[in-house]
Amino acid sequence: MADWSQLPRELLDLISKHLNSETDLVRFRSVCTSWRSSIQLFTSRFPILPKTGISDSTWGFCLSKRTIFRVELADPDSDSQQTHVPWLIKIERDKPPKTHLMNPLTGSDFIPLLPNFPRSLDLLNFRVTELGQEYVLKYINYRPHANSIGDSVTLYMEKVAFCRSGVNGFMLLTIHTSGRLALLKIGEKKWNIINDLPSPYDDVIFYKGEFYAVDITGRTVVLVMDSETRLKVIANSVFGGDKKFLLESMGELFMVDKFLSVGPDNDFDYDDENEFYEDFDCFMSERTVKLEVYKLDHEEQRWIEVKSLGDRMLFIGDNCGFSASASDFPGCKALLASPSMALLESGGFRRWIESS
Repeated sequence: MADWSQLPRELLDLISKHLNSETDLVRFRSVCTSWRSSIQLFTSRFPILPKTGISDSTWGFCLSKRTIFRVELADPDSDSQQTHVPWLIKIERDKPPKTHLMNPLTGSDFIPLLPNFPRSLDLLNFRVTELGQEYVLKYINYRPHANSIGDSVTLYMEKVAFCRSGVNGFMLLTIHTSGRLALLKIGEKKWNIINDLPSPYDDVIFYKGEFYAVDITGRTVVLVMDSETRLKVIANSVFGGDKKFLLESMGELFMVDKFLSVGPDNDFDYDDENEFYEDFDCFMSERTVKLEVYKLDHEEQRWIEVKSLGDRMLFIGDNCGFSASASDFPGCKALLASPSMALLESGGFRRWIESS
C-alpha cells in the first residue's frame, strides 16, 4: 500500500498550484505533517502599496482580503424538529490577532453576532464552503501616533481584481477616479493608468487567468500583457442599464446590468403634510428597479441574455460578486433571470427581487 506522506515535494507543489481556494489549500496541508511542511500558505498580509499614478491625497494604500463562506453543521441532529439553516458570512482576517465577522451583503461587522452563531468553528463539527473572495484597497492617511495601519485607513470605493503570482507576488487591476483602468504589479512604485476610455469602466474581474473589465455601455475588454500592456475587445456594448457587474458562476462569466431610479417606490405614497427634509433622503436615493443577466459567448464574442439561472443565485456588490446554489440555502428558490429575478444585491441591498 502506498505511503501518501512520502510523495515528492515537487509533486505536492504541482498539486497545490491547481487548488482553487485558500480553504482547499488548508485542507490539503492538514493531511499529514510532511504535506504541511512542504506547502506554504499564501500570505494574508500585504505590503504598503504606492499612491503614485492613482492618488495625490493619501500616503499609500493597504490591501485587505475578505472571504465569503457558507457554514453549516456537519451532522445535524436528524431527530431535532428545528431546521438548521446555514450561515452566509464574510471574514476579514488580515490584521492579526483580530478576525472580523462581516455581513456578506453590506460589508459591515456583525455586532452583536448572529443569533445561534457558534463562538468557535471546529471543522470536525461544521462544514465550511468558500463561495468567493474580495480584495479592498484602503487609503492610508499618515498619522505619526496611529497604533497600526488599521487605525489610519478609509475605504477606497472601487472594485479590485487580484492575480497571484507565486507565493508572495501579485498584480492588481482597479478603476481610477477618471474611469480608466489602473494596473499595479508588486514591486513597482507607480500605478500604470491605461489610456483607453471610450466610456468609463464599471467593473473588473480576474477570470481564468486573465483580467477582464466592462464599461458602462457593456463593452468588455481583456488585458493583454506582452511587450506592452494593451486592451483587447472581446464583447461589444449592451446598452440599457445604469451599472454593469462581472462575476463568475460555474466556470462561466456573467454580466449583470442594473437599472436605477430615483425616488420612492410609489410616487402616490408621498404625503404633502410631511416636512420636506423628512422625505428628502427618500427622493434623492437611488433604488434598483430592474436587473438583467448576460453570459459571455467566447466564440461569438458577445453577451447573450440569460432567461433562466437554474439552481444558481447571483450576489452582486461593489467589492465582489459570487454565486451559490439555491438548494444549499433552505427557503431560497431559483427564479427566472427576467425584469424580476433571483439576484441578491449587496451594498444597497433592500429586499429580494422575486418573479411574480
